[in-house]
Amino acid sequence: MSNKLEQLKAMTDVVADTGDIEAIARFTPQDATTNPSLILKAAALPQYSKLISDIVSSSLKDRSNPELLQRAATQLAVEIGAEITKLVPGKVSTEVDARLSFNTAAMINEGRRIVELYQAKGIDKRRLLIKIASTWEGIEAAKVLEQEGIECNLTLLFSLMQAAACAEAGATLISPFVGRILDWHLAHGATPANADEDPGVQSVSAIYSYYKQHGYQTIVMGASFRNCGEIEALAGCDRLTISPALLSELKDDSGTLPRRLTPDMAFTPHAKLATSETDFRWAMNEDAMATEKLAEGIRAFAADQVKLESLLREWK
Repeated sequence: MSNKLEQLKAMTDVVADTGDIEAIARFTPQDATTNPSLILKAAALPQYSKLISDIVSSSLKDRSNPELLQRAATQLAVEIGAEITKLVPGKVSTEVDARLSFNTAAMINEGRRIVELYQAKGIDKRRLLIKIASTWEGIEAAKVLEQEGIECNLTLLFSLMQAAACAEAGATLISPFVGRILDWHLAHGATPANADEDPGVQSVSAIYSYYKQHGYQTIVMGASFRNCGEIEALAGCDRLTISPALLSELKDDSGTLPRRLTPDMAFTPHAKLATSETDFRWAMNEDAMATEKLAEGIRAFAADQVKLESLLREWK
């Protein structure tokens, strides 16, 4: 029998959640996702040192200029993404600066700029997903970019309302965060006995069900896994983005992996949600977990963006 990773690939598009080229080559995923935290980790790898030196020497004439530092950090994310496109047949996700998460116009402009940087390297926009935080402003930015033919990955997603609004906006893909939802519930006293009781797993299952019931084409890509049990409980989801450590665990496991989600399975009916700005903001106000984890995620990605810019500023 094939290992669990190969079994999973037969029912779900497997995506590597890393900027490590060697890990991507080892696990042969369909797509790959990056974010500021992963780019920061990748920047510490020896194989990227010359790349960073080249960016610093060509793009950072004034290392005290905040705009130049931000642009250099974006250039680094694109350069790493370009290397990844050589290893995956599908798409690479590159994230918009999290500090722009509440500025629709700025996110639109940054998304366009990321695409232009890739196109300057000969990489077609069909190979790309622009990652944007699932704030109301981010969803509005994605709506505009999608209308321009720039596909988006709405990230830091923790609620059905966020998912519904993303689908109505025509987003290509969403990344609901399984592990971070579990983290919140554990911190508030929950003790799920197994993966089926895991609130992160339940959230993604509900979003998948809602999309299939209402005929949305937006892809559901579970993300932020804490263990292989969560992954196995979502086997059959459209896509799953998985860290190298968990990909390795799946590859080393020769047990049977049954499919858990299918588009035609019997789901609990769920009425279509109203997704106006007022509806969205009220639903988020009522959902402490989604509000807190969204804000926390934006802060963490913004902090790593600053660290990345500091690395470039101090590079020798």
